[in-house]
Amino acid sequence: MNTIKQVALGSQGLQVSVEGLGCMGMSPAPTGTIYGPADEAESIATIHQAQELGVTMLDTADIYGPFHNEELIGRALVGRRDQFVIATKFGFNIDDNGNWDYRFNGRPDYVRRSIEGSLRRLKTDYVDLYYLHRLDPATPIEETVGAMSQLVAEGKVRYIGLSEVDADTLRRGHAVHPLTALESEYSLFDRSVEETGMLAFCRELGIGFVAYSPLGRGFLSGEIKSPDDFAPDDSRRYFPRYMGDNFYKNLELVEKLKSWAISKNTTPAQLALAWVLAQEVVCIPGTKRRAYLEANVVAASLTLNPAERAELDALMPVGSAVGDAYPSFG
Repeated sequence: MNTIKQVALGSQGLQVSVEGLGCMGMSPAPTGTIYGPADEAESIATIHQAQELGVTMLDTADIYGPFHNEELIGRALVGRRDQFVIATKFGFNIDDNGNWDYRFNGRPDYVRRSIEGSLRRLKTDYVDLYYLHRLDPATPIEETVGAMSQLVAEGKVRYIGLSEVDADTLRRGHAVHPLTALESEYSLFDRSVEETGMLAFCRELGIGFVAYSPLGRGFLSGEIKSPDDFAPDDSRRYFPRYMGDNFYKNLELVEKLKSWAISKNTTPAQLALAWVLAQEVVCIPGTKRRAYLEANVVAASLTLNPAERAELDALMPVGSAVGDAYPSFG
């Protein structure tokens, strides 16, 4: 069976598969189910299949569930821990019972409490890559990264990163301890990191870039044709991009992508992933099913020439998607 290539993520020494596996959809979300219900046996089989395909990086977070996702991965990795790079995240204020109060928490004491919980749930004594999931506006990034750096010194974390922060925060955090990765949303559907210059800034600092939602939360697959295609408990029903007129305006973009994919004898999803990988970043398409995992891995072997990349850029230019990426809380 063909395996996916391994690449350097950032300049600190971490090696990962060019495509990882986003595990969020394998668990319920604190605000409702993301991507519909999941089957635990199939989810674990998907993680095991990832290993066979050479997909080494698993992306999770304490907020997924909360806690359920890390526990699931802990069960899946019994006897397999050394075969994977585990990336997990903290930063949402969650109490010991798994209740989230819609606040962020980057305080040093919370950093330590969070890693201890993640290690316990993941059934491991170290995490390969530990991210601050979202910035805590009440805590200077220097304090948060300083506490994360201490975890590296203690061997509980190998590398650290940030998620969805601006350039100033990234620079200040990197000055405290070298950052290995920035995780942010990036796809043909959402190219805001190009608009803000964050993608170029990561390269300037030698920080790896990890693209989450590289398929626009599944929308770029071309399989969603109506809001009714979302399961009743699917949280995407409440994301502005997939509501009302926005849904149909964005669907027009997907239909263009689908037509182009047919002309290239591939699928819209594989084409969209190939475009992201052509930007020389790592991506973490999420799935809870082996069939989709196998299809996603094919994208890593697709090569887009400069003319094809330019055509795709023109097909779905920067700023073409309509609607906010997330619903507002509270």
